[in-house]
Amino acid sequence: MLNRVVITGLGVVSPAGTGLENFWSNLLSGVSGVGPITRFDAADFNTRIAAEVGDFNAADFLDRKAAKRMDRFTQFALASTQMAFDDAKFELDKINTDRTAVIMGSGIGGLETLEHQKERLLERGPSRVSPFFIPMMISNMASAQIAINYGLHGANYTTTSACASANNAIGDSFKLLQRGQADIAITGGSEAPITPLAVGGFCAMKAISARNDEPELASRPFDKDRDGFVMGEGAGVLVLETLDHALERGAKIYAEICGYGNTCDAYHISAPDPEGSGAARAMEDVLEDAGVSAEEVDYINAHGTSTVMNDELETTAIHKVFKEHAYNMPVSSTKSMTGHLLGAAGAIEGIACAMAIDRGKVPPTVNLIENDPQCDLDYVPNTCRELSVNVALSNAFGFGGHNVSLLFKKFDS
Repeated sequence: MLNRVVITGLGVVSPAGTGLENFWSNLLSGVSGVGPITRFDAADFNTRIAAEVGDFNAADFLDRKAAKRMDRFTQFALASTQMAFDDAKFELDKINTDRTAVIMGSGIGGLETLEHQKERLLERGPSRVSPFFIPMMISNMASAQIAINYGLHGANYTTTSACASANNAIGDSFKLLQRGQADIAITGGSEAPITPLAVGGFCAMKAISARNDEPELASRPFDKDRDGFVMGEGAGVLVLETLDHALERGAKIYAEICGYGNTCDAYHISAPDPEGSGAARAMEDVLEDAGVSAEEVDYINAHGTSTVMNDELETTAIHKVFKEHAYNMPVSSTKSMTGHLLGAAGAIEGIACAMAIDRGKVPPTVNLIENDPQCDLDYVPNTCRELSVNVALSNAFGFGGHNVSLLFKKFDS
């Protein structure tokens, strides 16, 4: 018999705010985290805006010396984990650390460290490359550092599937607990990609918005005037537990995770399947895995990147799966406020789904002034909505054709 799996702790570092309540309040209020790039001098770039984390101080969560030996994406991951642990009210000496897994997603890893060390190599020679370069840069280090800091000895790895990375991490964690191979999983994603090379690369692809004069209006999923996504940074961590384990220790339960759908377009290195078939199959698979009908879904947190192709094709895929019910359920994109956190996006969006279920409110899609004619669903424009959410679905689609859907339900004992 498979275990039921529940969410008992949440931690977040995001452009919409650090800390769960700050993040959730800003989402509901439609506060944009997008502004001019301050991480480097972007004067020569076509795009000079991003969704940076503005209220993060690593020293609030980490020893100063240790923090200097970590890339920013690892700092975000550890800070989010501390907040999620505190939220879950864990007492480390009372949990079985051998049965506590850590699975995190990251699409890029320590790119900032890579760029800095390459500059150091060219300017000062190979002898001045930091001995901490490799363990700071490799993308598995967020999950490794979480385990090291908390002494967690269960399964530990990192998923890398571009913008679907965090959803894969959460889905894999869910299945691990469902099969009884762990009692607890620390999972989510972390990303710190606002660097010259990453921004330059996405500019070259013409994938990111160049609305430099109106940064807070730049991320506008499903709007007819959208011109690309806005790069974001941050991390989200969810504590998952088997239901029996959570009940035994009297944990607060935000929601139950019930389904995991995972497909590939096998179509193109960056463009989605023009029929939306891979995305549709991921949503069909998650419904089947959860044993939930399409008509039972109350809310979708869309991938909703603000790119022309993604928003149209996600809408097409939702129509394929949900038929007439597609018009009856709200579909919103919190990327309109947070920007696109790449491999960490699914983590903060999973947190948004859990909070929507727990609090009975759905966050809006801001900057939606006039729908693209091909985007004809209820995208919760500009204002949050009170709604009893029993079933929420979260989509994440990545370069390479990776499609991952997760399904969350209100906990019913």
